[in-house]
Amino acid sequence: MKINVERGALLKALSHVQSVVERRNTIPILSNVLIEAGKGQLKLTATDLDIEIVEAIPADVLRNGSATAPAHMLYDIVRKLPEGSQVQAELLTSEGGRLSVSAGAIRFELACLPKEDFPQMTAGALPHRFRLAADELKHLIAKTSFAMATDETRFYLMGIHMHAAKEAKAKVLRAVATDGHRLARFELDLPEGAGDMPGIIVPRKTVSELRRLLDDADGAIEIALSDTKIQFAFGGVELTSKLIDGTFPDYQRVIPSGNDKSLALESKEFSHSVDRVSTISADKTRAVKLAIAKDKVTLSVVNPDSGTATEELGATYSASSIEIGFNAKYLLDITGQIEGKEIRFLLSDAGSPTIIEDAEDPRSLYVLMPMRV
Repeated sequence: MKINVERGALLKALSHVQSVVERRNTIPILSNVLIEAGKGQLKLTATDLDIEIVEAIPADVLRNGSATAPAHMLYDIVRKLPEGSQVQAELLTSEGGRLSVSAGAIRFELACLPKEDFPQMTAGALPHRFRLAADELKHLIAKTSFAMATDETRFYLMGIHMHAAKEAKAKVLRAVATDGHRLARFELDLPEGAGDMPGIIVPRKTVSELRRLLDDADGAIEIALSDTKIQFAFGGVELTSKLIDGTFPDYQRVIPSGNDKSLALESKEFSHSVDRVSTISADKTRAVKLAIAKDKVTLSVVNPDSGTATEELGATYSASSIEIGFNAKYLLDITGQIEGKEIRFLLSDAGSPTIIEDAEDPRSLYVLMPMRV
């Protein structure tokens, strides 16, 4: 194998694939990236056995072939090469499987592991196929991923649940995430080809990798899935991942239907206020109390060690007065996703879950459990 490739293109591709490689591996080959040269392109593959990222970039292929090299080390080397340089990579078979990487007078030689040992993650049959605009998929991830669980004892909550659903008379693609304390739901018009898709749970790490890859993406994302795997393809990149083998709980039961007290606030003003009053507490998970009365809300935080903070905001509210507490961090996570000018709370009582909505975006809905204050 012998290739010439532009340093910027190689660096970008390596940054995409190497992030899936764990820093500490008990299986040495999983620390490596598979490099394949042929047909005028360079293909890079990395995997942790649950996720595989493949990216192809144009290259001047002088000799077809393949090799494996330490992923993080190769990325660091290319990152430190001069900007705009041409990188030459050559497998030195005569010297027992070493990869030469050079740019001008700079030269590195890396020890390789046998390419035959590199695991191939076969996607298998992916019968359900549809397309989503990159911006829509970015939106879907941003609006829900913050509510994914981190507690491994409930592994089935450690991801985003996606399924086809019927809302009123319209068919939608619905994404839901919850950690038991809060729930985030977001809907898109059902893409063509997604109507028969099974309900799936996309794992937390896959969501994180996908979000990074989408930073450079525009246009359409090709999505293909089965009961056990999902694949996202765009711009020369393919991410294939196993799905969480578990059953997502019936989240509809968590969404209250009888919350008849409606509170409307200016969303940015409310977010800044929560952030300000929670400053008194070193622990952002401390409860912020909302004392809600006619057309006003008083936010307060009490910290026995350092003092108290209060702030009064104007609001639109005409129901009976209520006092309710929420985790400050969870409130800030949700208000950070409200793009409209107005945030709306639908409340029942101090001990029941509250619905939070973006008044200008009916596609998103949040449920937050209160805290005792």
